[in-house]
Amino acid sequence: MSVFSFGEYIGERKFKSLDERVMRGSSGIMLLLAFIAFTNGFILNNYKVIPFISGFLMLNFMIGIFINPKFSPTVFIAKLLVYKQSPLPIGAIQKKFAWSLGLVLSITIFALSFFLLDDVSYFEPVCMLCLICIALLFLETAFGICIGCKFYQLFIKLKIIPTPKERPNCMGDSCSID
Repeated sequence: MSVFSFGEYIGERKFKSLDERVMRGSSGIMLLLAFIAFTNGFILNNYKVIPFISGFLMLNFMIGIFINPKFSPTVFIAKLLVYKQSPLPIGAIQKKFAWSLGLVLSITIFALSFFLLDDVSYFEPVCMLCLICIALLFLETAFGICIGCKFYQLFIKLKIIPTPKERPNCMGDSCSID
């Protein structure tokens, strides 16, 4: 077992996997944090919270992508919360792609949020990006729909990225890479 790995080989599967329950729990924790940032920034006009929460989410994604998801804080907490539930393995490759998109969004929000502290004209772009994050996290948490995973499939079909050798499953077996 490697420290620097996105997913693990489970059983006889020929592709790296993650636990769907843990990933959905992690999304729920990130959704809660995003909602707190959104509420503080865009309802209470307290923009000072946004860089801290977006910075934490950025760090969470970086740890998960570049080191190992099991070391990211939200995955660690989610694992504690669902430890009695049986794991549901899902493919790690498309989840890594989805987390990379989350990293790009959180970096953008983080960078723009510093401008928001001095110039309120950045309100709309930051607000829209926050709403996109909240919507994506909600879809994954509530319904197990990973939009990043759907983009991964689309990019393979459009031949933007190469077809992987392995054929991992998506959340709820909602996709197959053909």
